[in-house]
Amino acid sequence: MNRETAEPNVRSMPGENARRWAEAHREHAATSTYVYDFVWDLAGEATGPFCTDVDGNVLMDFTSHVGAAPLGYNNPKILDPLSEFDLVDPLKIAGQDFYVSGEGVGDGIPGPSGLMERLVDITSHYDMDTVFLSNSGAEAVENGIKICYDASEGQYGVVFQGGFHGRTLGALSLNRSKSVHRKGYPEIAGVHDVPYCDDAGCDAASCGCGFFTDDGSQLRSMLDPATGYVDPDSVAYVVLEPVQGEGGYRIPSEAFMQEVAAVVEELDVYLVADEIQSGMGRTGELWGADHYPIEPDVITSAKGLRVGATISRSDVFPDEGARISSTWGAGDVIASAQGALTIDAIEEYDLLDNATERGRQMVERLEDAAPDGVVDVRGLGLMLAVEFDTRELRDDVIEAALSRGFLTLGCGYKTLRLLPPLDVSEREIDLGADLLLSSIADVN
Repeated sequence: MNRETAEPNVRSMPGENARRWAEAHREHAATSTYVYDFVWDLAGEATGPFCTDVDGNVLMDFTSHVGAAPLGYNNPKILDPLSEFDLVDPLKIAGQDFYVSGEGVGDGIPGPSGLMERLVDITSHYDMDTVFLSNSGAEAVENGIKICYDASEGQYGVVFQGGFHGRTLGALSLNRSKSVHRKGYPEIAGVHDVPYCDDAGCDAASCGCGFFTDDGSQLRSMLDPATGYVDPDSVAYVVLEPVQGEGGYRIPSEAFMQEVAAVVEELDVYLVADEIQSGMGRTGELWGADHYPIEPDVITSAKGLRVGATISRSDVFPDEGARISSTWGAGDVIASAQGALTIDAIEEYDLLDNATERGRQMVERLEDAAPDGVVDVRGLGLMLAVEFDTRELRDDVIEAALSRGFLTLGCGYKTLRLLPPLDVSEREIDLGADLLLSSIADVN
């Protein structure tokens, strides 16, 4: 498959083989999130955003597996350095204190230690020097709030409405996106929430989300030492996504972030930036927080990093042995190598600039077309969203796009999200825009 000329080519979607695979999978699989019956053929041709399914359909994937495949399929920027790696068994080693010998997993290929070294380097502007690797984003968040509880001895946490932080019980307690995620489950006590900005251009005077008030903000009023209803000395953390993901790709304003930064600094409260979806170059900066005047004390990462990571300062992490631990996260040799090589590729190939330019291109294409039923087009880098006037229209567009071989995802209530590979080309953005606009026209 030639990436420079590839285009979607669909006979039927899903085809007979995909339906059979999906039915067999669901025979024993627990009910979970469902989008559509897309079954990637691992042996089929695939490159960049293009892949082949088990029925021979060529598809264009602008989901990047919800950001977990940041460079798309079979990208040589990742595969070439690994091509001569002599695989061994086991490929996962137990825990933070079992080590991989030598430089990494092969000649010059970084392993867990190399990944942690790179993570410290790309968070050094926040004075971070310590990393804990785990299996997933939810674990990264869990460990993020755990170290804040430990370092502060506080009992309360503050989250933002619309936020999503994972599906383990602790992370679920922080979620404020959809009730289905946490209804009926026990929760961490003492988690309070305030509104999250939904207008990237607002200021304190024009804010419509309810965050800003005559007295400053709901966050400030809640934590006011004299008049607030939560003792700031008992607050272990404030956790937020620099750009909300599951909650609808909501991009906050500079004023909102300035107020958050001012409050946590004045009251000396730890700020946790959940970068599971917005990090690793997705927004055109390595971290979504880099766009804003905030200074996170903890960054949590996963998805595009291939493993979970909690990154902070040594003075925030506990010194006591076994206070935090993970069986496999620090020992996923291949995943650590992929994460480290992804960081290297972002830097070597100027993918932050590419994300900014190609994201702007997609927004301009969609805004210029002004399709019926679209109420907003927004994005930061290649974290892109199209909001429709109804949920039904959004869902119909996703199905219409699928029939054309174009993979997209929903988020929020009536928003469609696009996550192209970080090295997506100008041609591929134009092709994706054409496919999306045609899909919208199909259902209008």
